[in-house]
Amino acid sequence: MISLTDSQKIGMGLTGFGVFFLFFGMILFFDKALLAIGNILFVTGLAFVIGLERTFRFFFQKHKLKATGFFLGGVLVVLIGWPIVGVVLEIYGFFLLFRGFFPVVVGFIRRIPVLGSILNLPFISTHRGAQAGHDVGR
Repeated sequence: MISLTDSQKIGMGLTGFGVFFLFFGMILFFDKALLAIGNILFVTGLAFVIGLERTFRFFFQKHKLKATGFFLGGVLVVLIGWPIVGVVLEIYGFFLLFRGFFPVVVGFIRRIPVLGSILNLPFISTHRGAQAGHDVGR
């Protein structure tokens, strides 16, 4: 079992509440206040979980500056008061930032009994393999 420090436990809670507020804000037709609170909690929780220095190094790597600009720019646009535009920018930046983690997540999901069998369906596994750059058809 993974041992977490107290600040990491607080960070997990903040990140969880941030995701909840973001989801709830989108469900309630892009409510500005909920999305703003969710963004602040998510970024703060991430800093608590992995540490302030590692968070800064993650977001401001040279090859991730475009993605960081879109993500943090989206957060700023939501805080200014344009929630739909901000969320679109955030989602694009999020996918650019975390696209390296998606194969790991798919590999983990493939081990879950029901979801793994869905991912192994022919048309899904072919599409996923083509996206990842694997030669599935050969």
